[in-house]
Amino acid sequence: MNFVIRAVLPLRALLVLLFAILLVFQTMSLPGQFAHMAADHPESAHLRWPLTAVTVFWVLCIQVVIVATWRLLGMVVADRIFTEASLKWVDVILGAIVAAWLVLAGVFLVVGFTADDPGLPLLLLLMVTIIAVAALLMVVMRALLRRATGLRTDMDAVI
Repeated sequence: MNFVIRAVLPLRALLVLLFAILLVFQTMSLPGQFAHMAADHPESAHLRWPLTAVTVFWVLCIQVVIVATWRLLGMVVADRIFTEASLKWVDVILGAIVAAWLVLAGVFLVVGFTADDPGLPLLLLLMVTIIAVAALLMVVMRALLRRATGLRTDMDAVI
């Protein structure tokens, strides 16, 4: 357990860095990129705001996962990870992953039916599959956490 606690500090530092980078992307890079795309390719200018909204939403989903992970790390350090309260944060992570997946699946369907080149639909299919795997993995991890929480509660009652 001591190793885990020592890993929390660098992990938290990287989470702060990742959150900051994502914030820059969300507020400056992505809107700027799609504004530039609209200026350079007027035939695609109608996609500027939908693409901006979708990509900013995906970044927001990642930020939600970062915040929930931060909270779970605090529970690990306080030795409260095997409590019902931790399940709430796992549910938040799962909700963010499912929300991102639903929007990505919608984008995949729109692009899949309108694309004239199979490259982008195949890339989107790969991303849909990866995020579905991540969501199902979180479902399994949640079930394991629930079981461990129940065992910990039982052991605390015996002791």
